[in-house]
Amino acid sequence: MTSAIAVQPQESIRLRGRSFMAFVLTPSLPIRQWLVQLDKWEQEFTVGRPIILDLAGAAVGVSEIVQLITDLAARGIRIMALEGADANQLGPSLPPLLQVGRSNGGGDIMAAAEGASIAGLMPRHQEASSLLIESSIRSGQSIVFPNGDVTVLGSVASGAEVVAGGSIHVYGALRGRAMAGSTGNTRARIFCNKNEAELISIDGYYRTIEQMDARLRSRPTQCWLEDRVLSIAALD
Repeated sequence: MTSAIAVQPQESIRLRGRSFMAFVLTPSLPIRQWLVQLDKWEQEFTVGRPIILDLAGAAVGVSEIVQLITDLAARGIRIMALEGADANQLGPSLPPLLQVGRSNGGGDIMAAAEGASIAGLMPRHQEASSLLIESSIRSGQSIVFPNGDVTVLGSVASGAEVVAGGSIHVYGALRGRAMAGSTGNTRARIFCNKNEAELISIDGYYRTIEQMDARLRSRPTQCWLEDRVLSIAALD
């Protein structure tokens, strides 16, 4: 008679997809001049956020990549992954090379797949193409919706932000930051009933409060992108 042998049960290993939003920085040559331009950007916008460094437009060697990452870290910008670099020149001390996840439009925000099977055989449910926020967005809050338009029935407070893959509509005052066309949609627009924005951006092209015509402040406005120029016009 064979005696039974107790087998200790083992926990299964789970491997799941996870959605996340990462902002992409695309340096240009000369790097030092690009860093000077970066210093003019609002640092709070990049500090503490997941950042991908796209090196496709900057032919730099490994030592220059290391120096660039060091310079960015000194500014509080930590790089989670690289794009557009030669895999053969990257060592274990550098962030990993991102092989997937680039948006077809080449935009500045990347979204990874959520809940997809490893083999890619599981169909995903249809994502909503618009998001409606029925209240105001308070300071410190961040609304990120890469799938389409965002409509805010209230106001966007100073220190708050709205990021949309499509257009942004604010029925109240826009006092914070609004970034439309974040996944490469150059036809996206920003509308608000009272323009007091700290920053507006469409497909990565932006204007800060200092770069806006004072005559457009506190008025209904629309913003759009034409020939890589971000334009703002009054609606009244």
